[in-house]
Amino acid sequence: MIGVGREKVVINKGMTSKNKTRVSIGLPVFNGEMHLEEAIDSILSQTYSDFELIISDNASTDKTQEICKAYEARDRRICYYRNEKNLGAARNFNRVFELSSGEYFKWAAHDDLLTPDFLLRCVEVLDHDASVVLCYPRTEIIDEHGKFLRNYDVKLNTDSPKPNERFHDLICIFHGCYQIFGLIRASALKMTSLIGNFTGSDRNLLVELGLINRFYEIPERLFFSRDHPQRSIRHVSFYSRAAWFDPAKERQVAFPHWKRFLEYLRSLRRASLNRYERARCYLHMVQWLGMKFNWQWLLKDLIMAVRSAVWIFLWKAKRVFLQK
Repeated sequence: MIGVGREKVVINKGMTSKNKTRVSIGLPVFNGEMHLEEAIDSILSQTYSDFELIISDNASTDKTQEICKAYEARDRRICYYRNEKNLGAARNFNRVFELSSGEYFKWAAHDDLLTPDFLLRCVEVLDHDASVVLCYPRTEIIDEHGKFLRNYDVKLNTDSPKPNERFHDLICIFHGCYQIFGLIRASALKMTSLIGNFTGSDRNLLVELGLINRFYEIPERLFFSRDHPQRSIRHVSFYSRAAWFDPAKERQVAFPHWKRFLEYLRSLRRASLNRYERARCYLHMVQWLGMKFNWQWLLKDLIMAVRSAVWIFLWKAKRVFLQK
């Protein structure tokens, strides 16, 4: 059981106190007062209205709680939970899914926006084609004022019927992982490890989903990702993000790229693939290792790990010395 404000909630995957709806939207948030109202308004303005909005507040210290409670009081589709302490980004992201009840699930960020037809268009695709596990539209990047910055136009072959082709593009082509904010079949999501407590785990989750079945990209730009100076990720260095995902990893040595590589292999071992597809996927892993920036990052992990180990040793030694 996890404390959430005035009550205790037992977390069982696929269960909430509300009646089951077709679509569940999970909004994990921490100190999101600046853009939160805009994000919620864009969700409540959807032309497809059969959804629940589950908000999990990761012990925010700003006006996030006040904003969420005001919306919850006005719209019965909203269910607001507050963690007694910061659980880390990974657990909070997973928590909104575990509290959901819908046939389809979507993660939402507190600073992104949707066009009114986002849900309707995605539901139509998932209802029409059972082979699609994730449906997402094209993305436009906006600034803190909602003004256009650029279009995101990376195209992946994730609609291929061949798992190895989907796997190749998800690991070998650099992409922004915006698909993670698409609409996902809850049944497929339950077959994955969800968001891991390591840096870049959204990429690994997409790989797991891609090994299950196809993605579908709606050609219109129905999703607006906000790039702004207050984004949490901008205030945390790459090698410090492990603690952002999981506070228990504070001052631990991190190997983020090695972790990603090992999780790719783990996903392949767990996937239901025939021998040919599995062999092709392993060949793509060899290709991934041969890409210059990947082995350079793996090498940098080792260098940074040595530096971190030395720093942690000195920090602990200093504490022992001061206690004497």
